[in-house]
Amino acid sequence: MTIDAPRFGRVLTAMITPFDESGALDLDAAANLAAWLVENGSDGLVLAGTTGESPVLSDSEEVALTKAVRAAVKVPLLLGTGSNDTAYAVEATRRAEGLGVEGVLVVSPYYNRPPQSGLDHYYRSVAAATPLPVVVYDIPARTGRKVNTATMLRLAHEVPNIVALKDAAGNPAETARFLRDAPDDFEVYSGDDALTLPLLSVGAVGVISVASHWAGRQIGDMIATFAKGDIAEAARLNQGLIESYEFESGDEAPNPLPSKAILRVLGLKVGQCRPPLGPAPEWLEPRAREVLAGLS
Repeated sequence: MTIDAPRFGRVLTAMITPFDESGALDLDAAANLAAWLVENGSDGLVLAGTTGESPVLSDSEEVALTKAVRAAVKVPLLLGTGSNDTAYAVEATRRAEGLGVEGVLVVSPYYNRPPQSGLDHYYRSVAAATPLPVVVYDIPARTGRKVNTATMLRLAHEVPNIVALKDAAGNPAETARFLRDAPDDFEVYSGDDALTLPLLSVGAVGVISVASHWAGRQIGDMIATFAKGDIAEAARLNQGLIESYEFESGDEAPNPLPSKAILRVLGLKVGQCRPPLGPAPEWLEPRAREVLAGLS
């Protein structure tokens, strides 16, 4: 597949999960947010990922969230089903099949740092549990273990429904080597907004983005401009997004605190993050207004 027709779209937003003032899941707000994101540049959505605060969502909440968003939008949906427990990830992936999603996003096991053989077994087990397309999510800064290129290539070649990689490993040169040897129809999505343009240059098809909560159209324009071959203009557009990339996460306000703050500034009902992330520091919304002003 080419950058012009990726499987799930070019700009997928890793959607935050809205809560009401009491901290309960707000399904109406989730449906409204999903529709708003689609209207503002998202080709697809990822639900119950880490940006969606999956560690603090119950199984029943994830099911209700997915059903509400599926009823609200027609774009491709990926559901986060990864875990540091293989059996639980298998169960969550099986459950996803009946929820009307187009695929699952499966983060590598976190904290327990399995060997490559354990990662291989984990992904094969999850993929065997579903006919849905599986997107591997490699983010070693959070999981503590990279899915090595050799492991990823075995999975890509030997497991038919492992079809894509969300790459947040931060090494475009290694991604280029992987894509050289991967199946022709295997897709890589940037999992780091700041590295989307470099990863496009080595063959990525798009991004699973956080900044697209407020800059989806601009990110889509940058990708489309690159796809047309206007590299200088794509670089210029990317430069205008750097402040958004820097804002989306940091030690004092980690993702998804900034996304929720900027959406509140935009007038969307999303609430605060659940503890231990929330509530947001007082300076975050004023800073969000500055980011929006710079973007426009």
